[in-house]
Amino acid sequence: MEVTEIVYTPITNGATRVAALLSGEVDFIQDVPVQDIARVASSDGLDVRTALQNRVIFFGMNVGDDDLATDNVDGRNPFSDIRVRQAINIAINRNAIKKIVMRDQSQPAGVIMPPFVNGWTEALDRSPDPDIAVARALMAEAGDGDGFSIRLNCPNDRYVNDESICRAAVGMLARIGITVTMEALPKAQHFPLITNLKTDFYLLGWGVQTHDSEHIFNFLVHSRDDKYGSWNGTRFSDAGLDARIEALSTEIDLDKRDRMIAKIWQAVQDEQIYIPIHHQVLNWGMKSNIQTIVASDDTAKFKYFSFD
Repeated sequence: MEVTEIVYTPITNGATRVAALLSGEVDFIQDVPVQDIARVASSDGLDVRTALQNRVIFFGMNVGDDDLATDNVDGRNPFSDIRVRQAINIAINRNAIKKIVMRDQSQPAGVIMPPFVNGWTEALDRSPDPDIAVARALMAEAGDGDGFSIRLNCPNDRYVNDESICRAAVGMLARIGITVTMEALPKAQHFPLITNLKTDFYLLGWGVQTHDSEHIFNFLVHSRDDKYGSWNGTRFSDAGLDARIEALSTEIDLDKRDRMIAKIWQAVQDEQIYIPIHHQVLNWGMKSNIQTIVASDDTAKFKYFSFD
């Protein structure tokens, strides 16, 4: 069928967007809320099409400062001890978040890199099984067996179920003695907390338009300066690693460059700078007679649309 006109109608409210599709007011919607997927998919003449998005969701921690502003520990930073970071990593039950919070619409992650990115491997992305006993032992070894309290900053209007993800993590971390006070804010207020270094513990999502690991390293791993590290809210800094990241931009031997990327990722993983949660899944709702691809960048590319 030929298309002579496309009418684009912004509908920011998820429930209203679904209602418009169910009523026939629109033919296609992006971002079906996870709680409405079954309802749309079971409706005659409608389909839900899914695909992995170019976005990974993770927690960042202030690992670099000597002391934290939002914890109850005086004179030291519990996040600076890698054993605490490792404990947090294995206290998070990603499959529970997938099942309960995301209603199976996520893929647990072990690295802050979407699978579409050069440098991604299945081994890097393997998420750990939760182990509360080992996590508590790590906390005790780090001198935090009695736990501590910390504030978690979370957006409430940016990622799929972002506030609910944070609430789930609050309960999981309580099991290893970390008492988390959550502050959920709109993205316009949340993101400056990260870029201005005003948060010690936060949720963030990241997509990689270049589909190359250098993009992630430049923004999230490199030490903060006038050119690099603008979204590195962790305060992590390693001059040697910085030099290796900067060298990627001038390396023209692709095999050598890929080996360099792999070594940088190993260093990032060994330091447990971030706590990966999951890869976000796209859910598009549409009339059954529409044929299209679900693009990983969550952009409706109408040149690929056709109608039976």
